[in-house]
Formats: sequence, structure tokens, C-alpha cells
Amino acid sequence: MEIAVILFVIAVLFITQSIKVVPQQHAWVIERLGKYNDTLTPGLNFLIPFVDRVAYKHVLKEIPLDFASQVCITRDNTQLQVDGILYFQVTDAMRASYGSSNYIVAISQLAQTSLRSVIGKLELDKTFEERDIINAQVVAAIDEAALNWGVKVLRYEIKDLTPPKEILHAMQAQITAERGKRALIAASEGRRQEQINIATGEREAFIARSEGEKQAVINKAQGEAQSIMAVADATAQAISAIAAAIRQPGGAEAVQLKVAERAVDAYSRVAANAATTLIVPSNMTEVASLIGSAMKLVQGQKLN
Repeated sequence: MEIAVILFVIAVLFITQSIKVVPQQHAWVIERLGKYNDTLTPGLNFLIPFVDRVAYKHVLKEIPLDFASQVCITRDNTQLQVDGILYFQVTDAMRASYGSSNYIVAISQLAQTSLRSVIGKLELDKTFEERDIINAQVVAAIDEAALNWGVKVLRYEIKDLTPPKEILHAMQAQITAERGKRALIAASEGRRQEQINIATGEREAFIARSEGEKQAVINKAQGEAQSIMAVADATAQAISAIAAAIRQPGGAEAVQLKVAERAVDAYSRVAANAATTLIVPSNMTEVASLIGSAMKLVQGQKLN
């Protein structure tokens, strides 16, 4: 009975030592008699009991590594409190096991020294403007050395850049002054544009008024010209009508009668005015001669 129990225990130990189940996204390094033998992949794996052993276990997932804030000095001798985080991944379990005694500590130290070196090449203002460049340079510096440790550095991100309080106050004052300058420039530009708009409006209004006055003068002149032409046409038509009437039978006698009536009417109007002294010709035949002369004129026009 005791022998059966011992055999059972030995069998259990044999099974536990020979069968290994590796989880997904993990890699186990196997040593055989103290020497690297193989790297177990996820799934069911078999080992030689008491000969093979699991020496190292690595996680192949992306790992974030947060750094404690450190003081960096810029090119213009300004201290900055920098806080960042590094993302890396184990790509070679064998190198990660034997390339460094502690690859996490090695990466963190290298990241801190690389960050200080990169920021030391930049001035204070550039450190705030070129975060992406700083991150890329830190990743490039670490990744080159991390290849021997079986680690791939994916990215580095600066979480915070904190200058000293004096520098921070000076920067805030500079920003306030810059914004005040922009406000003054914007106000002056607004006034300038307003004056330009007013001048442009006045010029356009003056042009519009002058165009209106010009058109009014043209219209008035055209109206007067058309009126003169209409009067002339009416006068010509009236004269033509009178000439045509004179040529008719009895027309000359009618003209003689009309001239006589006008002469008598003129004498009567002069005589009606009390303040006017009327001198009557001694010989009334002069009036008749006047009428005769007018009739000769009319007859001459008729013959023509």
C-alpha cells in the first residue's frame, strides 16, 4: 500500500514536471541542465522531468512603463520638470532573458538619460512646440539599444512639462502682452477698414449723385430740344396751312381782311390806354397802303 502511494506521488510529480500549458501572449524560456534549450509557445508543451525547467516567463503584450518626473536642463539653462511614459513590448524571449539582468530597469534608465540629452539640445520655447520630435528622438535612442535585450520600444509620450514658477509667470506675462498687442492690432485694423469703407461709400455716393445729375441735365436738354423741335414743327405746319389757305379762292381777300382787323385792333388798344397819346395819321390812305404792301408780300410768296 505504501509503495502504491509512493508510485502515485512520483507519477503526479512526473506529469506536473513534463506537461506545461503556456497562456496566450506569453513565452516561457526552458533551460536543460542549466543551458538554454527552447522557448515555449502558447498551448500544451511537454518537457523532460527533472532535466528541463522553466527559467523565465515573459509577457508579450504591450507594456506601459511610467517614469517618475525628472529635472532636465534646456539649451538656454532653464530647468524643466518632465514626466513621461514609455510603451514597449518583448519580441525575443531568449534575448530578454539573457541580454540584460533586468531589461525594465535598463529601459527606464536609458529613457531618462535620452530624454535629458534631447531636451538639452532645445531651447525652452522649442520644448513646448516640438513634443512630437522629442518623443521620436527618445524612441529612436532607446530602440537601438533595446534590440539586444529582445525588446521593441513602441512609443514615448511626454505627459507634462513644468517650468519653474518664475519662468511660468514670465511666460504668462509674455502671453498676456502678446494677446494685448494682437487686440490693439485688430482694433487698428478695424478702424482702418472702417475708414476705408466710409471713404469708399462716400466716393460711390458722389459718383452716383454726379451720374444722376449728368443724366438729369441730359434728359432736360433732350426734353428742351424735343420741345423746340415740336414748336418748330407746329409753326411750320401752321405756316404751311396758312400758305395753303391763301392759295385757295378768296384767300387773298381773307388775308387782307385779317391784316385790316389787326391794324384796327392795334389802334383801338392804343387808344384805350388813357396814359397814351394817340397820333392819328392825317392821311388814312397810309393805312390802306400798309395793307396793300402786306398783300403784295403775301402774293409774292404765293407766286413763289
